[in-house]
Amino acid sequence: MISFTSAQLDAWLAALIFPLTRILAMIASSPIFGNKQVPARVKIGLSVLLAIIIAPTLGEMPLVSLGSPQGLLIIIQQIIIGVAMGFTMRLIFTAVEMAGELAGLQMGLGFASFYDPMNASYSPIIAQWMGVIATLAFLALNGHLYMISTLAESFQTLPVGGMLSYKGLYGVVSWGGSIFAYALQISLPILAALLITNVALGILTRAAPQLNLFAVGFPITLAIGFFVLILSMPYFVPVLDRITQEGVGTTLNLVKLPH
Repeated sequence: MISFTSAQLDAWLAALIFPLTRILAMIASSPIFGNKQVPARVKIGLSVLLAIIIAPTLGEMPLVSLGSPQGLLIIIQQIIIGVAMGFTMRLIFTAVEMAGELAGLQMGLGFASFYDPMNASYSPIIAQWMGVIATLAFLALNGHLYMISTLAESFQTLPVGGMLSYKGLYGVVSWGGSIFAYALQISLPILAALLITNVALGILTRAAPQLNLFAVGFPITLAIGFFVLILSMPYFVPVLDRITQEGVGTTLNLVKLPH
């Protein structure tokens, strides 16, 4: 007859639950996997599958009970680590959507907003369109595999029981600040073209005051905006690739033990 002690059961459960908590928090807060259109069963199933694969490769777990105050503290730590990793990668799509909002406002499509199920809010149609393009490019660049690889590596650089360093958190804050620069960089061709267009329309209306600016200017800015947007698409993927690589690097620095 095979018998198990309570200490052995606690050790086996901890070896699975502690990694599963970090994985589930990261999956729920990350882009692509954390999309609200992805069923919860798929997220939980993927997290359990990754936990079963990763758990045997980990070292010794803290010898604490899951229901003890120390065990609950470790679970909270894993949730914070997972959410921070997913949030860092989600900032990539925040930059793209912000660039779409800036371009849409300058094109005159700020009023054309639709419900975005990913962010559970209304966003301009250009921002949604660029978000879809970024999602497809992210998958083509194997960004989802980078996230899983970073997640698996995080258990080696920051084992269960460790806490995030101040340097890593400061890196995430700096990374969040650079998102505005990337958003401006992505939308800069459209903003520059529309600025020149608006200056030309201003000179034209000054020369011909009887010209209806709203009737003529809106189709022109809309057409030029879409034209420049199409021309800039081939240069969008390299920028997204660079942002993805920097996001992965920031995530790896986040999950390093403090020195």
